[in-house]
Amino acid sequence: MGLPMAQNLAAAGHDVVGFDVFPAAIDSARSAGLGVAESGADAVRRQTQEPGGVVITMFQTGAQVIDAYRGTDAAGLVEVASPGTLFIDSSTIAVDDARTAHALAEAAGHRSIDAPVSGGVVGAENATLAFMVGGSEEDFETARPILEAMGRRVVHCGGAGLGQAAKVCNNMILAVSQIAVAEAFVLGERLGLTHQALFDVASNASGQCWALTTNCPVPGPVPTSPANRDYQPGFAGALMSKDLGLAEQAIDLTGVDARMGRLAREIYREFADGPGARQDFSGIIHTIRAESRV
Repeated sequence: MGLPMAQNLAAAGHDVVGFDVFPAAIDSARSAGLGVAESGADAVRRQTQEPGGVVITMFQTGAQVIDAYRGTDAAGLVEVASPGTLFIDSSTIAVDDARTAHALAEAAGHRSIDAPVSGGVVGAENATLAFMVGGSEEDFETARPILEAMGRRVVHCGGAGLGQAAKVCNNMILAVSQIAVAEAFVLGERLGLTHQALFDVASNASGQCWALTTNCPVPGPVPTSPANRDYQPGFAGALMSKDLGLAEQAIDLTGVDARMGRLAREIYREFADGPGARQDFSGIIHTIRAESRV
């Protein structure tokens, strides 16, 4: 997602310099005409020399975010940034980790928001991502035009960490609904319904949801869905499993009776333990077919 997000920032007139730990990603950014740095710290130094600098990070885990902010073998991002830099973290991580990152940035004299995204690769390419933002009202308003260059909807969810809280809740809904849609299509197959007939009914009735009308798990009804690309991810099963792990942590912490959320976590954990890790999460329909009685 990072490359199209950076391209959209550049297209909106922002001066973008990026870094990635994967050389192929660096090559892609350079080929797209974007500035690239030798390291994350180098990118931060270059882009925060003048007041009003902004640093956007996007990692897989909270530990990676905290390590990058603090620094391990070298200086951390918050150390090398000029005072008053706005840090925007668009990773999907635990609420507590997001609050730790906020505290690290603020202790170093910076501003900080957590701004996880929803919408996958397609949303990144089309600048239609949804951003869920945690942080102060002032920092949110500073970040808004930057986020609006990459997304269609930008929502202030409250204080530090509450963007992550909204993301965890959203993805739990998404996982449960994607499983339900896949189960309905397999049931429809067994009952003799065509995929198109079921889609035409459910997409215009009370079963309508994003997992059906955008991420339809069968080829045909929604030409842009991953099912028409052999389930190449938009949003991989491994990432959904990870996000549901964060939801499970939050469920345990709060004591919520979230049986569907826990079951979705179990189903996607098994999916991600196999080939589903590299498939779009709508590929869960393969598991449902395989586990159904003949």
